[in-house]
Amino acid sequence: MKKEELQQAAHKKTSINKIEIKSPAFINGDFIPEKYTCDGMDINPPFDISGIPAETKTLALIADDPDAPMGTWVHWVVWNITSLLRISEDSSPGIEGLTSFHKNKYGGPCPPSGIHRYYFKFYALDVVLNLPLSTDKAGLEKAMSGHILSSGEIMGKYKRI
Repeated sequence: MKKEELQQAAHKKTSINKIEIKSPAFINGDFIPEKYTCDGMDINPPFDISGIPAETKTLALIADDPDAPMGTWVHWVVWNITSLLRISEDSSPGIEGLTSFHKNKYGGPCPPSGIHRYYFKFYALDVVLNLPLSTDKAGLEKAMSGHILSSGEIMGKYKRI
C-alpha cells in the first residue's frame, strides 16, 4: 500500500461517527421510569439504534452510574449484540458480562441517595468478540480497543423516593 492509502485506512479506523440512541421509555437527560429500576421490575429499558456503519458486525453496550459514592457502578455489560436496530425491553440482547452487582444480567438504577445519572453507551464493532462470562467493563473496553467503528449514548436519571 502507498503511504496515502495507509493514512486513509488508519483514518477510517480511528474516525468515530456517532450512532443515535433513543428509548421509547425515556428521553435523553430525563428520568428513567421506575419500572426499569430496583424499585420496579428491574428490567432493561428498550432502545432504538440508528446510524450504524454498514461494516458493523456486532454491538457492545456498557451501562454505568458515575455518581455512585464508591466510584462508577456498572449496571450492564453486553457484547456480540446482533440485533443492530433495536434492543427490546426485558431482553438479553447478547452475551452479558459481569456487573458491579457480581451478576451477568442487567441491574437497574438503585441509588442510595440523591439523583444519579445512568449512561447507556453503545459501540458498533468490526468484530465478534470471544470473551469469557467473567468479563467486566474493563475487560470489554480492552477487547473493543481498535475495533470501534462508531459509538453513541443515552443518559437517564433516577432518584429513589
